[in-house]
Amino acid sequence: MATDEEIKNEFKRSGFTLVEEDEILKKCVTLCINYSLNPSDLVSSWELYHLNRQLLDQTVNKDEMDGFVLHLQNEQKESIMREEESGLHLYSNRDVDMLLDKMPEDTEEIVTTPTNKSQRLHPDPFDSISRSRDYGYSTGKSVGHVTPFGRRVEKFVVKFNIGNVAAHAENGNNHDVENSEDDIIKRVQTSQRCSLKVNGSGPEPGCRFMYDRTEDRFNALENRIVRHADAFAASGLYEEQVDPAVASQRSIFAVGMICCDAEGHLNDKSILLQSSAERTSGQRVPLDLNKLDQFSIFPGQIVGIEGQNPSGHYLTASKLVDSVPSTLTADADLPPAKRQNLDPEVVTSAEESHELSGVSFIIASGPFTTSDNLLFEPLNELLAYARRKPPQLLVLLGPFVDSEHPEIKKGAVDATFNEIFQMEVVRKLQDYTEFMGSEVRVVLVPSIRDANHDFIFPQPPFDIHIPDLEHQMTSLSNPGTFEANQVKVGCCTVDVLKHLSGEEMSRNPSGVPTDRMSRLASHLLRQRSFYPLYPPPESLPYDSSLAPKALEISSIPDILLLPSDMRYFVKVLSLGEGEDAVKCVCVNPGRLAKGEGAGTFVELTYKGSPELMHASIISI
Repeated sequence: MATDEEIKNEFKRSGFTLVEEDEILKKCVTLCINYSLNPSDLVSSWELYHLNRQLLDQTVNKDEMDGFVLHLQNEQKESIMREEESGLHLYSNRDVDMLLDKMPEDTEEIVTTPTNKSQRLHPDPFDSISRSRDYGYSTGKSVGHVTPFGRRVEKFVVKFNIGNVAAHAENGNNHDVENSEDDIIKRVQTSQRCSLKVNGSGPEPGCRFMYDRTEDRFNALENRIVRHADAFAASGLYEEQVDPAVASQRSIFAVGMICCDAEGHLNDKSILLQSSAERTSGQRVPLDLNKLDQFSIFPGQIVGIEGQNPSGHYLTASKLVDSVPSTLTADADLPPAKRQNLDPEVVTSAEESHELSGVSFIIASGPFTTSDNLLFEPLNELLAYARRKPPQLLVLLGPFVDSEHPEIKKGAVDATFNEIFQMEVVRKLQDYTEFMGSEVRVVLVPSIRDANHDFIFPQPPFDIHIPDLEHQMTSLSNPGTFEANQVKVGCCTVDVLKHLSGEEMSRNPSGVPTDRMSRLASHLLRQRSFYPLYPPPESLPYDSSLAPKALEISSIPDILLLPSDMRYFVKVLSLGEGEDAVKCVCVNPGRLAKGEGAGTFVELTYKGSPELMHASIISI
């Protein structure tokens, strides 16, 4: 058995410092026991986790232990899958249950033909869709079996609060999903229905994609550079723009896109500035930022550079401007076809706008089921919570039928992906809205990880048509924007924060604390784009011709939803200085399900401004 001292010495030998040492060592001893690890194996796994997370400090922090546990679970699962492929049978709790219940093993392998889809998907509350031998439930499971998610101890515990009024989550020991209140009383507790208007310029359902040409990609980049250059010129704050590749002895101002001179990450020697081919030569010139004390850049970023290029071969920067000047274009400039008012009977006057600028949200991001089954237990718990504390708007961000789920990846399901989505997600949301009445609304945003949807970015909305609930269940494109009670909300389910984190190069004055998550999220607002990174990673099916304006952020939203695998947060971002500063609430709700365990969601109330906002991050 591993001891505290052995684990501590192993971390020290690898160059790591323990923060809150006693708690971390206690947790590590438990992990060694649960996963049959010795101290050396544990620390090796931590080093791999540390590299994957791209953590800068050589410290072991308590806040990272939850993510480390998930990493160990994934490692163990991959090991089991490899051994399965070699033909070995691994005995598990399932085998013990079978022996205790005196059930013949071959009874679980009997294949029957269901009479209809409903029977096939829901034969029993504890019968998963999957027929996997070790990862899902089978018809042989006893009704008394409880999943790891069902055995969790901390339920609806507030992890983080922000704002002037703390949102109160329910006590984890208070199991009142089905309490004694009358259904009519529950419905009366729902707040007033909010208005909802979708401001969309994204692709439509059924669109053709992956037909973009090299010309389309070039034009998309060129238009971005030209549009930003026009914004710099219209501000009147900068000199006339010149070609950065032309030799000049005087200080110049140029606008262009940050590029990398190699296939790897940006470094001091590989930074290039590409200018507009329409306005200038369009050439790439090496960029020297050594004279700058502070900057944050990434490939695809449009910047303004003040500097000198006396030889014509190297631009030395004395100032870098990474924020596009505010030439805000209102959403009213969108064509009428792109403004979908889901409440035609509601006409909002200027006098009413102040009263309407408040709305309550519950925000959750998939996966909505744990990795060991397809029971969608976290989604069930979330909807039960929303029944007890009904928001005006329930915002669900994909993936819903996660293509990364082990059962989906192995093809061990006996239903189509769309059937799973309809039965496990849409039907439950339909029951929720019918139960709660017309006051509640649900917004769904797809993900490129949704196995039942188009694998493309930008992504069209789900094609959901329920005649009686069309004004209560709404699907957005990805990315998408909408207004609820005059509160502007933007959302993107691609993990842009994680992508930017891996490509960003930054420098900060020594001794000055920085908030990296806020800086990464601010890039989207400063660049006026939901995905400013270019080129995108190979895993992202980016189509530049599908919807040229789908990624644009025409005006700064009040709330920006950016679900990510990185640590959950709710932060107030500020662009500009003084009274002219524009503020935006940025939310990463985390994942509702993490491996076999529980994740987090966000409960947020916004009342006109970030100062009157309060939010809680709650474990499911």
